[in-house]
Amino acid sequence: LLLAAASQGAEPPPSCEAVRKVFQLRRLGPLGGVPEFPRAGVDLQVCTSENSTCCTKKMEERYQIAAKQDIQQVLQTSSAALKFLISRNAAAFQETFEMLIRLAENYTSTLFCNAYRNMAAEAAVHVQEFFTDVGLFLFGTDASTEEFVNRFFDTLFPVVYNHVINPGPTDISLEYAECLRAARRDIRPFGSIPRKAVGQMGRSLLPSRSFLQALNLGVEVINTTDHLPFSRECSRALLRMQYCPHCQGLTLSKPCLGYCLNILRGCLALLAEVDLHWQGYIQALEQLSGALSGAHSIEHVLLNFHSLVHDALVQARINGPEVSEQVRR
Repeated sequence: LLLAAASQGAEPPPSCEAVRKVFQLRRLGPLGGVPEFPRAGVDLQVCTSENSTCCTKKMEERYQIAAKQDIQQVLQTSSAALKFLISRNAAAFQETFEMLIRLAENYTSTLFCNAYRNMAAEAAVHVQEFFTDVGLFLFGTDASTEEFVNRFFDTLFPVVYNHVINPGPTDISLEYAECLRAARRDIRPFGSIPRKAVGQMGRSLLPSRSFLQALNLGVEVINTTDHLPFSRECSRALLRMQYCPHCQGLTLSKPCLGYCLNILRGCLALLAEVDLHWQGYIQALEQLSGALSGAHSIEHVLLNFHSLVHDALVQARINGPEVSEQVRR
């Protein structure tokens, strides 16, 4: 306020040389549009003064653009570290998830190669499809964990029936295999293992997916706040605070802290409304991060999926006679 009063009551500068230098250094516009000597400022809209001025209406417009750009740069600089932190963690989590998927697929394929070599080649296709579905779900595809887990066991059943339950000299026909696939959920050759797998996958994959999406959402929110639209009143206030003193030759002056804070509070009022929601976002991240550890963590569930598959194959062998009887019906 003292600065504003000083700029109103100050004697006009003998020349506008200092103003011209700053205007040129800031690259605010062509220097030819800056007066060499003070002039009457009757055409000014914001930086009005009873004294002569070194500003023109065009300069005032340039200053207003510069004032908004200055505050946007401050916002972007202050949020850059946070945005980098969130982005880096999102990338690290995605990389970890991709590594876990590759390892889990390798463990499951190795199970078939070591213990069920005669059907390893056929099973490999279904194993690959399953872990592709896992990745698609984790990284945002609209899918159901229950559906793709059940689809894996559906497609695995004809292979297991052909090689474990009812092995024969020739492979079953495609039509017969399709019939077995469609009947798997009624026949239940793998017992309760598929249902157990559905539960484990749902409890581990959904929090992991939500956590990754939440991190990416945080980056989007920060990007939005970096480009806040400023109201007409805010733009004029920023201009008065930062550049109007230049019109009186006060190029080295700075606004007092209280005046500056009041202007910024008004300009950033929208961000204050975001604060409560941002705090809720942080709390949600903390809750989700807790779900990423323990017995239901994605690491534990994915890297032990091959054990569930092994249990399912053992169950199918045990249930073999009963399954064969149901199939013949």
